[in-house]
Amino acid sequence: MCLYGSHKTAACLGFCAFMFRQTNIVWIIFCAGSVIAQKLTEAWKTDLVKKKDESTACILDLNEEAKKVVQFLLASFLSLTNLKGLILLTWPYAVVVVVFLIFLFLNGGVVVGDRTSHEITLNFPQLYYFFSFTLVFSISHLVSYQKIKSFLDSVKKHTLFCIILGIVSLLLVWKFTYVHKFLVADNRHYTFYIWKNIFQRHEMIKYLLIPGYLFAVWTFIDALKNKSVFWILAYFCCLAAATVPQKLLEFRYFIVPYLIYRLNVPMSSSFKVIVELALYCLVNVLTLYLFLNKTFQWPDSKDVQRFMW
Repeated sequence: MCLYGSHKTAACLGFCAFMFRQTNIVWIIFCAGSVIAQKLTEAWKTDLVKKKDESTACILDLNEEAKKVVQFLLASFLSLTNLKGLILLTWPYAVVVVVFLIFLFLNGGVVVGDRTSHEITLNFPQLYYFFSFTLVFSISHLVSYQKIKSFLDSVKKHTLFCIILGIVSLLLVWKFTYVHKFLVADNRHYTFYIWKNIFQRHEMIKYLLIPGYLFAVWTFIDALKNKSVFWILAYFCCLAAATVPQKLLEFRYFIVPYLIYRLNVPMSSSFKVIVELALYCLVNVLTLYLFLNKTFQWPDSKDVQRFMW
């Protein structure tokens, strides 16, 4: 509805999503952010035409164009005329955000249920887990000999930047990796076995995975190169807001941002799409099979337990 320009309807549907899960407010804000990104992109293009700067496209190299983008954003948001126009365009989403803020005040936080088990943290590695999740489920689009070669060429070309990024990643993994008690206790979930069989094998595993994380990030950004820098900024801000505060590693946190990402990736060859479909079907069939047929019991409970996402 947002993409069709039906912002009032989109805001109402967003409110329904918010009532089901309060953290969906992030993706309601993203809807408003995508509208603002579209207007900023149009203004950016117009500004380029006025300056006759044909060499600069609306899809930017973030390293070289960051200064220009920051200057443009400051000029745009400091203009009362521009602000008024954006507010008039996105006010339905703003109403839902105000409702969220009222809820936040009355509830004393985002969590409705057990607050001790849903503490807000700065779990930055969640972003790396998300990019890895995306790499696996979009493997037919993101992984190829040419992609790997392009990534290695990019590393050679921007060696210093990659070293700095690697060091930052090491620090984030070292200082901000959190292990939720449910992750290592609830053996019904797939993430329990991923953590047990990969991350708990050795203390160094989480650091050795960093090159893979960086490749996943690179392929992710490369797949979105058709989008404007303003859309990418809005998406990454919302992605961080939706995943980083979560202490628990669960795939369900990744579904909405993954779908938004996937719908914005250019259409690939039919073969790649068929391979992707086959992967999804395989995952669904195995999940249903395990859920229905591989039941088990906990030592302290007579209830039947089932494997699930």
